[in-house]
Amino acid sequence: MKLRFTKMHGLGNDFVVLDGVRQQVRLDAEQLRRLAHRNFGIGFDQLLLVEPSDSAGIDFRYRIFNSDGGEVEQCGNGARCFARFVHDQGLTDQTEIAVQTARGVIYPRLEQDGNVTVDMGVPRLSPAEIPFLADEEHLNYPLDVAGHLYDISVVSMGNPHAVQVVDDVESFPVGRLGPLIEHHPRFPERVNAGFMQIVGRGEIRLRVFERGAGETLACGTGACAAVVVGIRRGLLDGEVLVHTHGGDLTIRWQGEGQPVLMTGPAATVFEGTIDL
Repeated sequence: MKLRFTKMHGLGNDFVVLDGVRQQVRLDAEQLRRLAHRNFGIGFDQLLLVEPSDSAGIDFRYRIFNSDGGEVEQCGNGARCFARFVHDQGLTDQTEIAVQTARGVIYPRLEQDGNVTVDMGVPRLSPAEIPFLADEEHLNYPLDVAGHLYDISVVSMGNPHAVQVVDDVESFPVGRLGPLIEHHPRFPERVNAGFMQIVGRGEIRLRVFERGAGETLACGTGACAAVVVGIRRGLLDGEVLVHTHGGDLTIRWQGEGQPVLMTGPAATVFEGTIDL
């Protein structure tokens, strides 16, 4: 099978994007892992598959696969790359599209300055929707990780996030605690572990250990989840600049019942074909 692909990134969170509208794409988990390998394949954090929609009013279907071969529900940096890809490839001439994901519809919009804004939908906060094992909903939860209690908040942005506030995100042991939180038994479908440092009421620093991919240079849904947590805890205002290792995102949220808006760049690196 010969596949045409495009390599893209959003703040260093890198993707292989496949056009499933004009070519047939059928990949198993082993093939996905081979493509993801940075020595023997192309290399990516996630693979994005563009498919036609079968629903009225929806422009495309958006599927996301992690580097471990597993399919996941949502990816914010990927959503921006998705919007840039379908426009640049001539699959649409619209600057705002409706895209079906595994957990609902999102609405990416190309801005005149080249950035992409994505309506990421309303965050889900109840434990059952994360999913997270808890008797009732609270703002914070104590989580026992290797015998130490950490204060976390849980949010779903179409995918599950556990967010904690730390004093210094650079010195915090993200590499050690990230996988322990990801695989914690209270998260039946695993979780993305976010570590947020508050710089000011409109500014944070963030690192995210992503489920199935490890720590990435940026995580769009993780940035949305962190800002939602910070606002709900009274630590942040409604518009927040999020510094990641790959660059900056702007996240806006007006509060309970409102969608989260994410704005940031999406860049194409190269195009090619690969035989599988």
